[in-house]
Amino acid sequence: MHTTNNRIADISPEVTGWRRWLHQNPELLFDLPKTAKYVAERLREIGVDEIHEGIAQTGMVAIIHGREKGPAIGLRADMDALPMDEESGVEHSSQTPGKMHACGHDGHTAMLLGAAKYLVETRNFAGTAVLIFQPAEEGGGGGDVMVKEGIMDRFDVKEVYGMHNAPGLPLGQFALRKGALLAAADFFDIVVTGKGGHAARPHHCKDPILAATACITGFQSIISRYTDPIENGVLSVTAITSGSTYNVIPPHAHIKGTVRALHEATRQTIADRMQDVCDGVSKMYGMEIELKYKPLYPVTFNHSDNTEFAGDHAASIVGEENVDRDCPPRMGGEDFSFMLLSRPGAMIYLGNGDTAGVHHPAYDFNDDAIPFGVEYWVKTIETRIPAQA
Repeated sequence: MHTTNNRIADISPEVTGWRRWLHQNPELLFDLPKTAKYVAERLREIGVDEIHEGIAQTGMVAIIHGREKGPAIGLRADMDALPMDEESGVEHSSQTPGKMHACGHDGHTAMLLGAAKYLVETRNFAGTAVLIFQPAEEGGGGGDVMVKEGIMDRFDVKEVYGMHNAPGLPLGQFALRKGALLAAADFFDIVVTGKGGHAARPHHCKDPILAATACITGFQSIISRYTDPIENGVLSVTAITSGSTYNVIPPHAHIKGTVRALHEATRQTIADRMQDVCDGVSKMYGMEIELKYKPLYPVTFNHSDNTEFAGDHAASIVGEENVDRDCPPRMGGEDFSFMLLSRPGAMIYLGNGDTAGVHHPAYDFNDDAIPFGVEYWVKTIETRIPAQA
């Protein structure tokens, strides 16, 4: 099934070694000193033409020129880990308590390094490969920061492509879709300020827990009655904290959670209606209710022509029967969305096989997926900007 060339097969064990080092040394958000140093060292050993460090603090861009002049195509890998303990039991487990590569960014980074090694050796393309190594995908918006720091204009990127591993998708398969692939992802915090006092004298208090639960109940009608049922949305309250003992009505309550939507109009409707609910409950109960709505990542939207191209060259690697060109959208979020707002492109899923899911303490990136990912990156460049000679 896999038609990878011999050279990609030859370098895959080395790429696996890089991946496992990264897995053992996870770092968070923008604070990636060891990761960035390691990636830059590998890029220098590989012999890329240029390395531009210190973008979005610890991100970098590597440049590889082809045999002939032509446009620049961007390939992006994220580098950061998650703040959680690992329970995978693998020999290359995290060496840092409380930090773990539970989303496969170690694999993404290693595969892009593998593609760099191959592209430097062959240079069988006309133009420039712009390899983007990004920090802070996990909630920090590193993709947004890199775009705002001007990487697309600075390196004259015409198109940009992303890849993410997918547990549950069989090894040797790819999946993607035109349009919304992943949801917009936002967080919210709500502070309810009442008046505390003795629980036996509630009439002398203003109970923030009562108001908080009224807000939560009101939120349940937003998706079911105020958004188009065809245009998916999710509102999840994930924490409510208030009080500390049996016989005291506390003065404050704190609610937090997340909103996901596959359409920007739905996203805005949810945010607006949440404010309406908070305002109404505040008036009804005579308490101050402050909603802090935090927009994080927009919808990850695959451009039509680029998605068609990505599916075509994925099929050239694994066969058309192993490429799902219309996979269901997911309600997770991705800050590659900012790059797709800046330039046309597409994100694709790479099969990770029957493994624990991402963000699970037993997760580990499947090293058997490495040749597929490396070849996908290589063919993105060689097929999109082919050499004429």
